[in-house]
Amino acid sequence: MARKQFDLIVFDWDGTLMDSTTAIVKCIQAAARDLGVPAPDRDMAAHVIGLGLQEALQKAVPGLDPEHYPRMVERYRYHYLSQDHELTLFEGTREMLQDLSQKGYFLAVATGKSRVGLTRALHAAGLMSFFDATRCADETFSKPHPAMLNELTRELGQDMGRTVMIGDTTHDLQMAVNAGAAGIAVHYGAHPAHQLRALAPVYAAESVPELHAWLAEHA
Repeated sequence: MARKQFDLIVFDWDGTLMDSTTAIVKCIQAAARDLGVPAPDRDMAAHVIGLGLQEALQKAVPGLDPEHYPRMVERYRYHYLSQDHELTLFEGTREMLQDLSQKGYFLAVATGKSRVGLTRALHAAGLMSFFDATRCADETFSKPHPAMLNELTRELGQDMGRTVMIGDTTHDLQMAVNAGAAGIAVHYGAHPAHQLRALAPVYAAESVPELHAWLAEHA
């Protein structure tokens, strides 16, 4: 049997495993309106998904007085928490993770969510047991800095050359490039396909079942 290509598979969360892009965009827009500033359009709000929350809001609403960003963070969290119980995993996510886990891959998450937010999401989705390690934006450098991947590979004793980062944003794929890992794009999340293709991922999936099938054959 041919030796597998990767030992560690790292997933982004929002827009990659969880169908949350639209909700996040609406919450960013609502938080801006709460502070009386123009709400960013869909493309601008979606572009910052994957970054740490305060950094994301600063980029999405660059005209806001810096002293008001903590208040905007609070308003974003208010809107998000009011609906996060309604968010669902993309179809096929649980089956894919279960299969990869049973095949002996190390699985991890690298996300722009906070630790509290990711823990809540993993518990709600019933996925906590599938992941060997996780990193969040409030405990290390935010994407696209390579720190999350560097820390995950060190924690799990893995080789970066046998690690792949899977995500729906250019922040995910640029982090992979910066760390020296492979990258896989998914085209059903926040960033448009042409922006993801520019970062030369080894594969691009149009759905979770398609991603699962590719990993089963090639990873």
